[in-house]
This record gives sequence, C-alpha cells and structure tokens, in this order.
Amino acid sequence: MSANDRLLALGLMSGTSCDGVDAALIETDGRADIVCGAWLTRPYDAEFQSRLRSVLGGRGPIADVERELTERHAAAVHDLLAECGLTPDQVDAIGFHGQTILHEPERGRTWQIGDGAMLAQRSGIDVVNDFRSRDVAEGGQGAPFVPLFHAALATALPKPLAILNVGGVANVTWIGAGGIEGDDLLAFDTGPGNAMLNDWALRHTGRPVDIDGTLARRGRIDTDALNQLLADPYFAKPAPKSLDRDSFASGAIERLSAADGAATLVAFTAAAVARARELFPHPVQRWLIAGGGRHNPAIMGALSDRLGASVVPVESAGWNGDALEAQAFAYLAVRSLRGLPLSLPQTTGVRRPMPGGRLHHASTQGEPASAG
Repeated sequence: MSANDRLLALGLMSGTSCDGVDAALIETDGRADIVCGAWLTRPYDAEFQSRLRSVLGGRGPIADVERELTERHAAAVHDLLAECGLTPDQVDAIGFHGQTILHEPERGRTWQIGDGAMLAQRSGIDVVNDFRSRDVAEGGQGAPFVPLFHAALATALPKPLAILNVGGVANVTWIGAGGIEGDDLLAFDTGPGNAMLNDWALRHTGRPVDIDGTLARRGRIDTDALNQLLADPYFAKPAPKSLDRDSFASGAIERLSAADGAATLVAFTAAAVARARELFPHPVQRWLIAGGGRHNPAIMGALSDRLGASVVPVESAGWNGDALEAQAFAYLAVRSLRGLPLSLPQTTGVRRPMPGGRLHHASTQGEPASAG
C-alpha cells in the first residue's frame, strides 16, 4: 500500500465536558487528503457521568470506570458500523482518545483512561491509543492535539485564521499562510471553556449545562470577580501551554448569585480568548468556533463582543463541529500508523516533531507495540 493511499479510520472522543462519546469515520492519507464520513454521538446517562466525574484527578474506582468507558466506546463503534453497513474488516484502524482524568504536563504527567487492547478485541479492529504520553515524555504539553487536523482541513481557507475549540477547556489553533506544509502553526489552551460553567450550572440548577445560555444571560458580570479570575499566572505564560479541566479555582464567584456567576464565567471564557490574541504571530480577521460552546448563544455573543472579528461556527467552512474531535483522532491514528508527527514544537512545546500512539492489534493478545 502506498503512503499516499487513503485509509478508512474511525475516531472516538470523550471530551473534558464528560457528556458522551462521539464516533466518526474519515478516509485520509494522514496529510491533507481528507474525506469525512458518517458520525454519531452517544450521550452518557447521568449515573455514568457522575461516576466518570468521580475519577477526575486520578481518584476513585478508576479500573471499574475505565472498563465501562471502554465498553461504551465499543458500543458506539458497533452502532456506527451498523448504521453505515460496514464490517470491522473494512476499517483500517480506530483512533481511541479515551477520557482525560489528569493533566499535569509540568510534572510530566497526562492520564487518559480507556483500554485499547480491550477495545481492539471488542471491535475486531486495530486500535491506536495513548496519543499524548510520548509528547509529554519529550518535554511537550501533551495538548492541544488537534491542530494538525485543523490545518489539514483549512488548506484552502484564507489565512491567517484562528480555530477555537470551546470544550471543557478552550484551545486555539492559529494557522498562517504556510499552513500544515510550512508548519506555520501555533496552538495552546486559551483558558476555561465549558467546564466551569457546566459545573456551576449543575450545582445551581441540577442540569449539567447552561442550556442556550439561559442562566448566564439573566445575570450580570461581576467585574471584581472577573479580574480575580484573569489574574491567574497562566495567562502570563508564553505559548504553547495547556491546562487541566480543573486548573482554575472558582472561589472568586462563590459569593455571586447563580445567574451572575454564570454570566461572569462566560465573560471569563471570552476574556481569556481575547488575551490569547496577544500571542498570535499575526492578527486574524476570522475565528471558526468548534466544540459545545458554539451552541451556547451567551458564549458566542461574548466572543463576538470581545474579539472584534468575524466569529462563526465551523459549519460556515463546511465542517461538522460535533464530529470534529472524533475525526481528528481518526486522522491522528492514520498519522501514527505511518510514523508521521502528531505534535510539533509550536503546538505543544515538544522538543521536535513527535510521532506517537500505541497500536493494539485486534487479533493479538498481550503487550501492545509502539506505533510511532
């Protein structure tokens, strides 16, 4: 098989919002040739979501949660193949991100649970997982990991361009004129995304998200609390840099009403993104927004107000924002199989362009071999 031939890969993503698993199919050569296919999402029920949250930070019944997480991913693979009329032997690989439960790159640690060998056996498809650990071992942040996929998708778009993913944590990919071929990229976590707002909404409304920004739009921004949040030392660090889901303390907003706290957290997300512009090599006139945050009118409005540029969902570029991260890990699985870098010095701070991932063969039991 030629290195330029497309492979059919299935990507799986369970993000920092802990709300469900996304599965997506793409055909790609691992470079700029990408054809996106079918996808689906399988939300977690409230009971499992609670148990998944209980192991964040690397505590609690991790083995039991990891086993169920893997089974749920296997079910998503089965469902997607059934919807498409595909059999496992028609898929070349699965890119299995797993669930991040701890991210401390400054201590050389990043931890994504999910049993790659078990998923390979359950699905009957070779699995690539453990995408981040080699990057961290080589001095990188281990995040964000989607910039190469962003750059490949954006090959034909006007640049410079910013792609902002507002998940539990928000991260940005800045793409210059050179794009993926010229390594004209910069990427880093900007600050909070949805996680703090989601946790606040759960505490105050019993719902795990602020649906349609309803709570935030009823409130008023507390400037003193916002300034306290923005005083965090993280924002003075140079890029690349990354965050854990729970990097920011919420003490500054504890005295606020439910609505004012939500409004202030939305402002915190948007203000952190606005600060990120100071790190770009050149300014951008267009921001493409991915992740669950693009569904929240309060967040989108706050971004538009603060960025002074076009702020639009990635769908305006013909992309599928709900499938994007799952597609990215399908893409990275193919790059891993072909020994191509998954991260770059300017996207994670790693010392050199870094391959990675671990390959688990569907037909082989035992210790997995490195794919990178």
